[in-house]
Amino acid sequence: MRVALDAMGGDHGPDEQIAGAIQALEETDLQVTLVGDESAIQSCLNRLSPDPGILSRLQIVHTSEMVEMGESPVDAIRKKKNSSVMLAFGLVKKGEAQAAVSAGNSGATLAAALRKLGRLQNVIRPGIANAFPTLKKPVVMMDVGANVDCRPQHLFQFALMASALSHVFDIQSPKVGLLSIGEESGKGNLLVKETYAMLADSSLNFIGNVEGRDIFQGNVDVIVCDGFVGNICLKVSEGLVEAATEMIRAGIMGSLKAKIGYFLARPVFRKFKKRVDYAEYGGAPLLGINGTGIICHGKSSSFAIKNAIIEAGKIVEKKVNERITESLVENIAVSEVKQ
Repeated sequence: MRVALDAMGGDHGPDEQIAGAIQALEETDLQVTLVGDESAIQSCLNRLSPDPGILSRLQIVHTSEMVEMGESPVDAIRKKKNSSVMLAFGLVKKGEAQAAVSAGNSGATLAAALRKLGRLQNVIRPGIANAFPTLKKPVVMMDVGANVDCRPQHLFQFALMASALSHVFDIQSPKVGLLSIGEESGKGNLLVKETYAMLADSSLNFIGNVEGRDIFQGNVDVIVCDGFVGNICLKVSEGLVEAATEMIRAGIMGSLKAKIGYFLARPVFRKFKKRVDYAEYGGAPLLGINGTGIICHGKSSSFAIKNAIIEAGKIVEKKVNERITESLVENIAVSEVKQ
């Protein structure tokens, strides 16, 4: 299986991308195509000096064009048809790769995926899913930013698609919750209430509304919301982890007793950091596109890129798109009745 990596995406240039690709190849039997400036890529490979066996599973597709982080996604995709992110998804379209990964401009990545691959049959709007750490097991939230204005049919399909993704975590009958301001079925705005009715009539394992405080409890496997709310949840979670880490660090540095306590409790702190680190999950899958794509954080480390590449391979291996298509067909009557 081959994964196309946008080697020019992200805040750290090609170094972290290529290092992550090498780490992924060291841990798996995947193959990777590095898409970007060949001289920059080759220079990085020379510095990293990977094993010859690793090099044999790496390919380079050259392009001098790349999408900057601050560029308009629509303009960039229209004007830069040979950008690294466009070529990466182009390889998937041609069957020369089975998935694409990018830590570049997220809007441009979504636009490139749609331009090159289109949507799966019956999908109204593709979306972005994200795995959140919880007290028990990861929970998949969708949408986390692709669609800020939604109709009930969109949220209904997000639930179907996110449930299919849960199979990557070996969850066979994922519990689905609808994010709202109260657990009662009558709580929420019109969008939530209409979506609730659709989910209740579906074949999904729908357990009802969940509140914001339930996100990290681990009692559900899928949480459904529109991209506006989902992106706020995502950014609040990232900000909370950063703030909590700084608060703990400041508290430790302010007291000798605290420093001694930290020394004794270091294994616990390391475990906590690992559980809340977004890099552990690699990136956010684009669901609903006619292929496999992963959007990574712009500041992704090589560790995060490695996990994103491995995650892409698992999504293909677990036939997530096939599961989405089957679920859409199985529940098409519910969607049609409620439209």
